[in-house]
Amino acid sequence: MADPARAARLAQRVKVLVAETIERRIKDPRVENLTVTDARVTNDLQHATVYYTVWGDDEAKAEAAKGLEKAKGFLRTEVGKNLNIRLTPTLEFVPDEVPVNAEHLESLIRDAKARDAELAAQSEGAHYAGEENPYKEKRQETESE
Repeated sequence: MADPARAARLAQRVKVLVAETIERRIKDPRVENLTVTDARVTNDLQHATVYYTVWGDDEAKAEAAKGLEKAKGFLRTEVGKNLNIRLTPTLEFVPDEVPVNAEHLESLIRDAKARDAELAAQSEGAHYAGEENPYKEKRQETESE
């Protein structure tokens, strides 16, 4: 069992190697708009998960996944040549959902701000039904007695 710090360093190295190999050595047009965003390696250094994003629509994302699957063996060979470890980790490619989740959160925040502005506009010029702070008045009356 390797220590987690070594696995993290190896993951960073795998990320860089895969990104450079895709950019320089793979001529498949399906992976041209692909960006490697992160990599994780298990503590036993046997499996690496590489996260990526693709610029484009759903069809471009599906084509990029097919291109990565086709190039997986070549990428693993290149990673193995450049890492100084006994066994080369297997590679698994997973689309990164962080940009999609971030866009969803941004839209929720925009909606909340719009509702807050609408509520502020409705409450402008409104008055309390009773006194502004009825509890303060009652507390002062009991203290004076």
